Formats: sequence, structure tokens, C-alpha cells
Amino acid sequence: MTRSLSDVVPGPPLAPGGWRYARLALVCAVPLAFVSPPLAVCCLVAAAAAAWFHRDPRRSPPPSGVVSPADGRVSVVRTEGDRVRIGVFMNVTDVHVNRAPEAGTVASVEREPGGHLPAFSKASERNERVRIDCGEHEVTLIAGAIARRIHPYVSSGDRLERGDRIGHISFGSRADVLLPPAYDAADVRVENGQRVRAGETVLVGPR
Repeated sequence: MTRSLSDVVPGPPLAPGGWRYARLALVCAVPLAFVSPPLAVCCLVAAAAAAWFHRDPRRSPPPSGVVSPADGRVSVVRTEGDRVRIGVFMNVTDVHVNRAPEAGTVASVEREPGGHLPAFSKASERNERVRIDCGEHEVTLIAGAIARRIHPYVSSGDRLERGDRIGHISFGSRADVLLPPAYDAADVRVENGQRVRAGETVLVGPR
């Protein structure tokens, strides 16, 4: 039986595992408070920054259309054969929880090893990535220069609704969606440099 990601990840304030990064800094702050208060303060600031980076705000997906898989700026709009790819670059200040562009069932989740070059550069095509294939569409989570951890939440057979959480990238970087074959470049509603919000901004309208 397929399952909705709404049942798996109900909407915590932080991305799953986000507290792990904050907890490490908090643990270090306790002994440092007796040895070096300034360093303890630095650890507390680092803990707050880690928690803020992994924030997971609720979103309200529209009833139709293909929505952005990530917060950030559109960095890729290109045609690949008979398909269109749209990529969103996530800056360090953006929410890094990624969401399903539209409804579908996960066919496969594949991790590909690679480098950690800046995700906005052409060389990032060789970066580490996780491909989430949903048949008609595909989402690719791409690591960047700082990103070292891609955390998919989904597995084969999971049923997704538009806007469901599908993963996050700790301290990085880019999320692409390969649109269904029914769409072409003329259907795209966004352009390079435009800011978008995961699960809410419509990339292409309904057919």
C-alpha cells in the first residue's frame, strides 16, 4: 500500500535531523561556559544558526500546476530533448526543505556520488545528487560547495501530494524538476533570477 508523506513527516518546526546539528553546539557550550565564556557564546550562536537553517515552515500549495521544489532563485530553465528542466538555487538564507512539485508515486530514489562544486556553476553537473523519479516528473537534489548531506524523506512506492516534503539538503544547494513531457518551454511561468517558494510558486500552469 502506498502512503502519503503527510503521514510520515507531519510538519515539525525543523527539518528531520536539524536538531542534531544544533545539539552538538549546545553540548559543547556547557563545558565551555566554565572554561571560556566567549567560546560558549559562539557555540550558542552556532546552535541557533543551525536550528534556523533547518527551519521548516508550513506551506499552502495551490490546487493545480507544477510548483517549485525549493525556496530560492531560478537558476536553470532549459530544454533537454523533449523535456524542460527548471532548477532552483538555494542560498544560505533560504529554507532548505524540498517539496513535491505535483502529485505522484515515487518510482525510485537513487543517490549518485560526485563533487561539491558551487551549485550555480556549470561544473555542478558533476556534483553529488539524489534523483527522485516519480514517473511523469523527476526531482533532483544537488549538493553544492558547502552542502555535504542530502537527506531524502521518500522511498519507492510512497504516494506524494503536491507540496509534500520530499527531503532537505543540509547547508546547500540546488533542486531541479524535470517536467512531464506534456509541457514545453512556452508553458513555463518563471524566468532566470526569479525568487520562488517551495510548494507554493507555480512553475508551469495546469494542462
